[in-house]
Amino acid sequence: MKINIKNMVCDRCILVIRSVLTEMGLTPESIVLGEVALEQELDQQQLETFKHRIEALGFELINDKKSRQIEMIKALTIERINNAELVEQDKFSDYLKDRLHCDYNYLSHLFSTIEGITIEQYQIKQKIEKVKELLVYEEMTLTEISHQLGYSSVAHLSRQFKKITGLTPSYFKQLKDARQRLPLDKI
Repeated sequence: MKINIKNMVCDRCILVIRSVLTEMGLTPESIVLGEVALEQELDQQQLETFKHRIEALGFELINDKKSRQIEMIKALTIERINNAELVEQDKFSDYLKDRLHCDYNYLSHLFSTIEGITIEQYQIKQKIEKVKELLVYEEMTLTEISHQLGYSSVAHLSRQFKKITGLTPSYFKQLKDARQRLPLDKI
């Protein structure tokens, strides 16, 4: 049985969902961002219990196909940004098309209709949040960050960063108060 879950945006979310399932005595075959595969079918009572427990933690069950596709686009975007090897592969549109087995134009139209922004704008916002995270950690140079996230140059990254945040990356790094990062599920 597959269950789609909204707001799963990181490995910690996977751990939380796994913990809830374990506490309920359920064994997942796999858990990835946005989706749980269970070995057994859940009865209505188990599903309701699971739903209430995860809602208390900020997650939601997704029932309709379009919402599942939107959540998968978001999860795949985050997965790709957090995995440097995936960034260097195909174009992002090809990556989504291959992973979701849907025409990219359909996915793009669906996403922008429901979310009010394009997939590209969503991806840029996610990248900028990752840049903020990496700047706060102070372990990488801006050049290394731009390369890891697939930017063509530091100048391109800096332009996008300033457009989204109103600050240059260097100025952001200097400001202690401006280091407020957005939760990934709020972007």
